[in-house]
Formats: sequence, structure tokens, C-alpha cells
Amino acid sequence: MAEKTAQTIHIEADPSTVMDVIADIGSYPDWVSEYKEAEVLEEDPSGNPKVARLVLDTSVLKDTLVLSYTWPKDRKSVKWSLVSSSLLRSMDGVYRLASKGSGTDVTYELTVDIAIPMIGLLKRKAERRLIDTALKDLKKRVEAE
Repeated sequence: MAEKTAQTIHIEADPSTVMDVIADIGSYPDWVSEYKEAEVLEEDPSGNPKVARLVLDTSVLKDTLVLSYTWPKDRKSVKWSLVSSSLLRSMDGVYRLASKGSGTDVTYELTVDIAIPMIGLLKRKAERRLIDTALKDLKKRVEAE
């Protein structure tokens, strides 16, 4: 059973602005160092990404992922799950946004099951690093706009 890793960061912007950056998956390679390519393959009726292909290149993993996204009407969260990958059995993630003061608390939860053998401690360390980097990159991107 894969374990969930979660972390929260505060961003000085309203939730709508933060979610607009998260929803712009095609621009991820511009500000997320682990993604070398990103392409939206299908959109939902509201224009949000429904299926996307991302090329991941980290010190631990190099893979092409196809992810499926679910966007609630209130756009206070987005969930994704793995459609295909050569190295992962499963991957489920969510961004949850909550207004706090003049900004937004963003919580990123990630559960990954790797198909290749990896010591649990190393896997959790890689998950924490991925989440930490993603949140810091998101904060930097949103607050720069």
C-alpha cells in the first residue's frame, strides 16, 4: 500500500490566481524544474485540462506520464491520477487551496507507487522533495506575476 505524503505552503495571492497557474499545465516546464515537457491532450467542457502528458526528469526518476485531472466547480482543489507511465504503478495527487488572510494556503498531497524496487525511505524522500520543490516553484511563479 502506497503512503500519502503532504505539505502546505502559504502564497501571497488569492485562490483564483493560484489555481490559474496550477491549471496552466502547458507552462509547467517554464517554472517546474522537474518537468521537461508538458502538453494538454484533452480539456473538460469548462476548458480545464482533463488529460495531460508530462515528461518528468528528476535525479531519481525519468519518465513520461499521462495524467487525468478532475476539477471541482469551485476550483478550490484539483485531483489527478496516473493513466500511463513506464516506471509508476500508480500516482494520485491533489492540490487543495484555502483562503488565509490576504493569501492562500496550498496543500499538495501525493501518493506514488513505483514499479521498480525502491527502499521505502528513499521513495518517501523522493516524494517529499518533489512536493517541496513543486510548492516552492508554485509560490515563486504566482508571487512573481
